[in-house]
Amino acid sequence: MNNYLITIVGPTAIGKTALSITIAKHFNTEIISSDSRQFFKEMNIGTAVPSKKELSEAQHHFIQNISIQDNYSVGQFEKEAIDKLKKLFLEHNIVVMVGGSGLYVDAILKGLDNFPEVDKQIRKDLKFKLENEGIIPLQEQLKELDADIYQNIDIENHQRVIRALEVSIGTGKPYSSFLTDKTKLRNFIPIKIGLTANREIIYDRINQRVDQMLNNGLLEEAKKLQQHKELNALQTVGYKELFEYFDGNCELDFAISEIKKNTRRFAKRQLTWYRKDNDIQWFDYKDDKQRIFDYINQKI
Repeated sequence: MNNYLITIVGPTAIGKTALSITIAKHFNTEIISSDSRQFFKEMNIGTAVPSKKELSEAQHHFIQNISIQDNYSVGQFEKEAIDKLKKLFLEHNIVVMVGGSGLYVDAILKGLDNFPEVDKQIRKDLKFKLENEGIIPLQEQLKELDADIYQNIDIENHQRVIRALEVSIGTGKPYSSFLTDKTKLRNFIPIKIGLTANREIIYDRINQRVDQMLNNGLLEEAKKLQQHKELNALQTVGYKELFEYFDGNCELDFAISEIKKNTRRFAKRQLTWYRKDNDIQWFDYKDDKQRIFDYINQKI
């Protein structure tokens, strides 16, 4: 019997979590999260971690499983998630994976090549440039050297931008080329499902989600984490902007508008990344779930 990994992708706030739970319950199976923002125990509201009720409806893995103090790479996630899937497929022939990060999704579906060592001076030079010129020149440089990875990573996260740049500069090859050169042999067949809507609806849902996060206590959560703001995990939309407010660099209304703007930009990059994958079957976020089940049943 074949194993199938039903993979749900799409822009942030489109309803991937709800769909993943519906599918997991339908097939009596479990869920792997590939949302890198939701790995951290200390980050809850700002990363839209599934509610306690949602988590109780289906068994989830890789939700708040590490600390913001931990150094955790996409390579580590690949290894741990593949090991977990091997165990899950002993009990289920269908498992669900859901997440917003194309990089982490591809790590599971395709695998990562080994990244070569690069001259450490490159990172030092990039950090010097960041400190003296800010992140925008680094973002522009990354867009020029590797448009694919620019579309996928959180470009407000300076550590991820620097990591992609140092590999691109040090090897003379785009960072993304190390993600897609070879597809590793996996013990499952992927079934890729994309959720989407027109841009206005996506942006409106994002704005509403940010407002809801604030109502749920995002300001208080970010305040507790401010002392750790230099950690890589917190170079994240929803927290960075509020840290600027706490530091007196902007008004709260401006910080909130920046969260919404940067989240909308992230959603746009997510869609650009996923639209290149012809294996994804797209559905409108309001489509009847039976249509999605019918599609899955055709593939298994």
